[in-house]
Amino acid sequence: MGSCCSTDYRRFFNRKFAARDLRRYREDGLSKTARDLVALCGSVDGATILEVGGGIGALQLELLEAGALRATNVELSGGYEDAAAELFAGRDVERRIADFVEADVPPHDVVLMHRVVCCYPDAALLVGTAAARTRRRLALTVPQQRRWIGWGFAAINAWLRLSRCGFRTYLHPFGRIDAAASANGLRLEERRRRGLIWESAAWSRLPEDAGVAE
Repeated sequence: MGSCCSTDYRRFFNRKFAARDLRRYREDGLSKTARDLVALCGSVDGATILEVGGGIGALQLELLEAGALRATNVELSGGYEDAAAELFAGRDVERRIADFVEADVPPHDVVLMHRVVCCYPDAALLVGTAAARTRRRLALTVPQQRRWIGWGFAAINAWLRLSRCGFRTYLHPFGRIDAAASANGLRLEERRRRGLIWESAAWSRLPEDAGVAE
């Protein structure tokens, strides 16, 4: 992601945005799409978790409580850090502020991205990097391929341009996402649609490629 877009991303996903996320999570728990993603991760007992663009870290907290060993969050915006510190309250979670595709992050058992691919201009690069860091399972949530969703994204981007914000949304073809995961030794296992907007999917590493991400 370019430096200009990165700056606007940080302005968009700021402390105020994070505080609202924390309040919503405490009052209502995970959203339905987030719960789908947790389910698609499968058994995480003793697993290491890597979340890309994890925000305050609610998904990581749920997976740690489900038995995960430890979690790493790579987030482009530092605006989430105060809310995350309040949420985890001393739990040992590694948090990095970086563009994930440029970060030196070791492989983890389970990698997840919740509504993140639609915020990144190069889906193949982002998903391919995440897949290369996946030992066992990659799970993500993206917008469904519907024409009217594309119109909605175009309207959002028009508003962002008028607001002089460099941040943009993207409706990447699912085939491109699957191809990037497959090129890194992962096999699509399941897709779940939630309502009219979002869908979640999970890939598992093929047995013959189990050592690729070591």
